[in-house]
Amino acid sequence: MLLTLEGLDGSGKSSCIDALRSSTAVPEGAVFTREPTDSWYGEAVRRSIADDRADPLAELFLYTADHAAHLSGTVRPALERGAPVISDRYSDSRFAYQGATLAGAYEFDDPVAFVRGVHEPWTRPPDATIYLDVDPETAAERSGATNKFETTAYLESVQENYERLIEQERERFVRIDASPPEDDVVDQVIEAVGTLL
Repeated sequence: MLLTLEGLDGSGKSSCIDALRSSTAVPEGAVFTREPTDSWYGEAVRRSIADDRADPLAELFLYTADHAAHLSGTVRPALERGAPVISDRYSDSRFAYQGATLAGAYEFDDPVAFVRGVHEPWTRPPDATIYLDVDPETAAERSGATNKFETTAYLESVQENYERLIEQERERFVRIDASPPEDDVVDQVIEAVGTLL
């Protein structure tokens, strides 16, 4: 099974992943991973995030290259040997975030559909996705708004894209309210993961 955690910056994904690593809800041998990866592709993505002048379309393809390498080097090999994979961010982040970025820079009729179309012929969709739901203002405050993807206005567009993705695949998403204290959110995520796995 490929299980992903998604949500706005500041929603608590990384804290939940840290808790899951030591949780009995996760089978032994599970592979924990993330996007952007720690590869040189992921490093290129992080450099682009830090550059306010980065072209959004070029940035999309950096993310896409990182995703392709992630699939071939980590996700598919783990799934083929029967290990569950838990990823902190995955393709839905790209659909939601790069969809929002492209909407402000290019004349795409439907930026989210464009990004999905780039991935559709070759990606491996998640089997289940936990979506940590928090309002954009809280997300920006928690994340510290340290880069161009963490402002309230931008995160509002991202949240709209996530809602659209959820509407299209309700059976795949498990929505968890990420506004309560961190420990409460972590407990809910561990319970959900235990049920899914």
